[in-house]
Amino acid sequence: MPKEQGQKVVATNRKARHDYTIEDTFEAGLVLMGTEVKSLRAGRASLVDGYAFIENGEAWLDAVHIPEYTQGTWTNHSPRRKRKLLMHRQEILKLTSKVKEGGFTLIPLSIYFSDGRAKVELALAKGKKEYDKRQALREKQDTREAARAIRTKNRLGE
Repeated sequence: MPKEQGQKVVATNRKARHDYTIEDTFEAGLVLMGTEVKSLRAGRASLVDGYAFIENGEAWLDAVHIPEYTQGTWTNHSPRRKRKLLMHRQEILKLTSKVKEGGFTLIPLSIYFSDGRAKVELALAKGKKEYDKRQALREKQDTREAARAIRTKNRLGE
């Protein structure tokens, strides 16, 4: 049987880009149990309340909801358990210094399979204030309206 190729996105955290200003992104592997992998392959996960932290030089992902596997038995996992992240030592040290610096947090942006291995895209992010969120929505709406106006002008001009 051929090995899996490419990327298959399982879950994305769309609200994260609205609530946070993304400074940098990192890719990390996930240490999972068998039933978690099967549940992810079925396309079931939620990153809404998830966050990552660094403890004793190790990166951990917490509060990410991977529901129990439906055909699982007593070997099933708990849905919101703490999961270890696989990252290079230098990346962990860089993240530790940024988070300790203040104002930054680690949030998961997406979970996906890359060549058959479960990965998570982590973001080093800073929380937005309410007025920043409104400003970002306004800019997005303005660019949409401008693009719409250009399209209608091009259609009428042809």
